[in-house]
Amino acid sequence: MQILFTHPHITGALFLSTFALIFVAELPDKTALAALMLATRHHAGAVCLGCAGAFFIQNIVAVLFGSIFGLLPHTIVHTTSGLLFLLFAILMWLRKSEEKEDIENIPSNFWPTVGKAFMVIFIAEWGDLTQLAAATLVAKTAEPWTIFISATLALWTTSALAVLIGHRAKKIINPDLLQKIAAVLFAGVGILLLVGFWD
Repeated sequence: MQILFTHPHITGALFLSTFALIFVAELPDKTALAALMLATRHHAGAVCLGCAGAFFIQNIVAVLFGSIFGLLPHTIVHTTSGLLFLLFAILMWLRKSEEKEDIENIPSNFWPTVGKAFMVIFIAEWGDLTQLAAATLVAKTAEPWTIFISATLALWTTSALAVLIGHRAKKIINPDLLQKIAAVLFAGVGILLLVGFWD
């Protein structure tokens, strides 16, 4: 907890290398895929905000506790994440397609979507490679502010790109087909989590 009282100090080279590492590691990750799929069915801004909040808190955890959280049972973490993805896959598959987005309902749906995106990303990211990497870098470099800011910006960037792709896709691909594809991909991620693919 002592890092809370350290003076903010940013190291340029470490910042750039950390950003590049986290950015590249996150691109093929399940959380980027989740953000993309959520954006195909929900308000893009709400998904971005939910993802940003989840990554922000996850990086605070990484910085505060270093690699200690990595000792949490991976089986429990991945099983919970996997079941959550499967639940969303089922709900997405059964959900009736909406031909047109109801503009009047956006304000009422905005915050529930933020909460949904936050929950999916927060649980899926717990103990993930990028979070472990951030914790390890903090432990090795003793530069918590640099790692925190760089890792958070990298994760925000990847999620923003994923949301942008998902938002564009829903304008090009038939909504019914896109919904089924999203459901299948969510189920696939859930199964991979349950079998330990990302261990």
